[in-house]
Amino acid sequence: MSYERELERAAELLVNARFGTALTGAGISTPSGIPDFRSAGSGLWEFANPFEVASIYAFRQHPQAFYDWVRPLVKLVVNAEPNPAHHALSELGRMGIVEAVITQNIDGLHQRAESNCVYEIHGHFRRATCIRCYRSVPSSKLVQAFIEDGEIPCCEACGGVIKPDIILLGEQLPAKVVAAARQAARNSDVMIVAGTSLEVAPAGDIPLIPKKHGGKLIFVNLGPTYLDRLADVTIRADVAEALPRLVEAVRTLST
Repeated sequence: MSYERELERAAELLVNARFGTALTGAGISTPSGIPDFRSAGSGLWEFANPFEVASIYAFRQHPQAFYDWVRPLVKLVVNAEPNPAHHALSELGRMGIVEAVITQNIDGLHQRAESNCVYEIHGHFRRATCIRCYRSVPSSKLVQAFIEDGEIPCCEACGGVIKPDIILLGEQLPAKVVAAARQAARNSDVMIVAGTSLEVAPAGDIPLIPKKHGGKLIFVNLGPTYLDRLADVTIRADVAEALPRLVEAVRTLST
């Protein structure tokens, strides 16, 4: 499928942007081998009930069920590498176009691709917190031990169960991170929406913020979203192919 005209229109918007942002979801990391949650036949919720394995209530009652479910995902995240889509957004950041990346992902691949300003509104695996005494610890050693033996990590101080700093169903999102992300969206006159179905609130409503303030929206997705009607440019393509091509189109216009 050819989408040259859409790339040109998107590049024009980005070259003229005063403050560009990006909102990303699971689809930007699937080319790195990390499954999304809802794709038929491969999504994580195809094989588990999220309320039984990935809610804060279920975690407090039966943490082993969560850890049994998340262990294969943790292995994939630890071994994953940023793909061309992550690197393309990082490059747009170095070009002074994309000032902030707002992501629903917990894999840390935007940081590993060297995007400077990343708001992880659903948390991350880099730290973990005891649910009894709330002691916060780096998770690198815990993650490696967990991958090897599969045992529930426990707090050295009180013996309580340790939970990675990812947001489970029923938990509040990190207020300061969400506030900063929403402020970036308000400042944005162009937002790239890439690899997200926009089905999860409140992340799915974030593109409404720049749109309300006169900003433009560039959607790069294989599938439709409920906000497609508001998009100024829609590119139906794999993000790992389309975003690098968008960077090249921006470079062409900038020279």
